[in-house]
Amino acid sequence: MKKALLRGLIGFPVGVTIGYAITIAASLAFAKGHYGAVVPAMADDCGSEIAAVGLQFVLCGLMGAIFAAMSVIWESEKLNLAAQSGLNFLISVCTMIPIAYVCHWMDHSAAGVLEYIGIFAGIYASIWVAMYFVYRAKIDKINKKVQE
Repeated sequence: MKKALLRGLIGFPVGVTIGYAITIAASLAFAKGHYGAVVPAMADDCGSEIAAVGLQFVLCGLMGAIFAAMSVIWESEKLNLAAQSGLNFLISVCTMIPIAYVCHWMDHSAAGVLEYIGIFAGIYASIWVAMYFVYRAKIDKINKKVQE
């Protein structure tokens, strides 16, 4: 628990940094020379752009903290890989969906939520498979050295 809390504290500023990097990249790609700190619909919901920026700051930090804290799941020897993956995915989805909804990163409809979950699941699965093969190769290399 202590390890998760410490990682969460480190994860907060990392989440904020990633969130702002995404707003800069999105602005460069779509805002025609302007900086779009938040989605306009979020600013409308919050009553002002600065209120929306503040909320998005906190939510990006919270997301970073949760993602960093839950990295301890992968170190649990009590859970097998399937349980670790399922728990990690469940916490990830339960973190991302409400934050993405509040920040208007998805369409506010059932189809929008389902589409976002589908995209998230696809990205999650792609990263999981890539990391599985990376770690499998490392383990195979270690096993070969041990056998020598």
